[in-house]
Amino acid sequence: MLDKNQQYLIDLDKMKMPFGKYKGTHLIDLPEHYVVWYYNKGFHKGKLGDQLKLVYELKVNGLEDIVRKIQKKIT
Repeated sequence: MLDKNQQYLIDLDKMKMPFGKYKGTHLIDLPEHYVVWYYNKGFHKGKLGDQLKLVYELKVNGLEDIVRKIQKKIT
C-alpha cells in the first residue's frame, strides 16, 4: 500500500501539461527553463500549480528521478 506522499508523486509523474508549447508533456519531463519561467511568472492556482511548484523544487534540487523511481517500483 502506498502512502499519501508516494501517491502524490505517482500522480505527478502521470500528469501532463494541459496547454501551451509543451501540451501533452509529462510535468516531470518539462524543460527546467520552462518550469523556472513559470516560477518567475507565478504558478496557477489549484492542483496544476501545486504540481508545477513541486516539479520546480525537484528540478532545481536535481531530485526529479525520485518520481521516476517510485513509478518504476509500482509498475
